[in-house]
Amino acid sequence: MSKRALVVIDLQNEYLPTGKLPLSGIEAAVANAAKVIADARAKSTPVIHVRHEFAHDEMPMFVPGSDGVQIQAAVAPQAGEPVVVKNYPNFFRDTNLKQLLDEQGVGELVVVGAMSHMCVDAGVRAAADMGYPVTVIHDACATLDLEFGGVQVPAAQVHAVMMAALGFAYASLTSTEEYLAA
Repeated sequence: MSKRALVVIDLQNEYLPTGKLPLSGIEAAVANAAKVIADARAKSTPVIHVRHEFAHDEMPMFVPGSDGVQIQAAVAPQAGEPVVVKNYPNFFRDTNLKQLLDEQGVGELVVVGAMSHMCVDAGVRAAADMGYPVTVIHDACATLDLEFGGVQVPAAQVHAVMMAALGFAYASLTSTEEYLAA
């Protein structure tokens, strides 16, 4: 079995109810992510945090230096845990994540975070395409309601579709409870 790392994606203040892009179920997802992070730390599993910022002023959210880009206190990095800053949904694109994983001899990823339909999806697919076995802890991820062609899609359905798609070919899926019990 190869060395595993936990990748915590974008659990930032911007996604809280007080942020500019509140997610459905973010509090529950963060609470579950905090349990998984605590377990990783107890087992000396590397924990790598990913934080999104927009590189330019193209969006009114995730502005560099703002409170919104800060990682939520419940899942904040501890000393020695790297924080990878990204500007794109794929957490490997134009970041040093691959280098960090290689330096630590990591060959397998566990993923928690936000948003299920965007950065979790893009990063997990990229990781799988790069040959990493990936486990997504589905109840430690969150998303939001979407709309397409006049059809409103509730966040629970968006999340279910994304998890189903990832589970079909890109990742193993598990709950927080199942993961911690294994």
